[in-house]
Amino acid sequence: MRLNAQRIPISESQPYGAGSILPMSEHKPVLAPELTSLLAPEPGQTAVDCTFGAGGHARRVAELLGPEGRLIGIDRDPAAEARFAKFAVEAPCRTLFISADFAAGLQALCGEGIRPEMIYMDLGMSSMQVDAWERGFSYAYDAPLDMRMDPRQQFNAANLVNEWPESRIVQVLRQFGEERYAGGIAREIVRRRPLSTTSELVSAIKVGMPAAARFGAGHPAKRSFQAIRIAVNGELESLEQALPLAWDSLAVGGRFGAISFHSLEDRPVKQFLAAKARGCVCPPELPICVCGHEPEAELLTRRAVSPGPAEVEDNPRSRSAHLRVALKIAEGQPAEETA
Repeated sequence: MRLNAQRIPISESQPYGAGSILPMSEHKPVLAPELTSLLAPEPGQTAVDCTFGAGGHARRVAELLGPEGRLIGIDRDPAAEARFAKFAVEAPCRTLFISADFAAGLQALCGEGIRPEMIYMDLGMSSMQVDAWERGFSYAYDAPLDMRMDPRQQFNAANLVNEWPESRIVQVLRQFGEERYAGGIAREIVRRRPLSTTSELVSAIKVGMPAAARFGAGHPAKRSFQAIRIAVNGELESLEQALPLAWDSLAVGGRFGAISFHSLEDRPVKQFLAAKARGCVCPPELPICVCGHEPEAELLTRRAVSPGPAEVEDNPRSRSAHLRVALKIAEGQPAEETA
């Protein structure tokens, strides 16, 4: 069932039947047992999967929600929407889908007054997007320069590399890819315009780097592709908007979890949850607390949870994953009042 993020009717599909949900793909959800254990879903609760993808995490959670529970999936990728439709047929709980990026989807939930007991995010791009070579996410395949998570979006990677000024491309590569050779790469991209394929972009990146840097750890285009993808999809802006929206809509006693794959994603999650878990915010020179500030969260992961050796061996893409989970113990001011 597809619902518009601008208006969500309070109506959902009913569970088709009990029992396990049939697997929909070979996709391997990262840190799935750890996430499920820390979220601790119970029958009758409402869970929000902000990045449905292939539904690997959602299947585990849905099995614990039961027929009175509901699983709300959010994703801007039409391919994920099609996978959710298959998921909903076999789901042992009620289901609802929001076709939007997670910031817009969470905003819609807040507007409807839905208070889930758990909200979780699996950030970055999914393995299905990487493996769909024609979408241009990967430097391992020759494909049109695209990188849009939502193909209905007009702006794509070709627009960025061919139309943005060199200085702005440098900024993107440094900020979103932490690429030390951003200046040389951006110059080479501009010199070779127009670029239309991923292989052309990879070639420009390699030539824009010192020869010795091309043979370091990992593919030389990895950081630049990450940076361009993040910029095309506005991923970090969406995350910054989504974190307070998720927290505001979460019921007291509910749990929030996020899986990130690089420091640019993990840092804002870590800082946001740490701020929610903080009590007194008075200046350190004051002898007693006068602010009266109370913590809103209890950190259930004092340090990020990472995949064990067995998972990394089975799924090398999980290597860089970090999971953070917090329990909401009190209400705070809504995000719009603190902005």
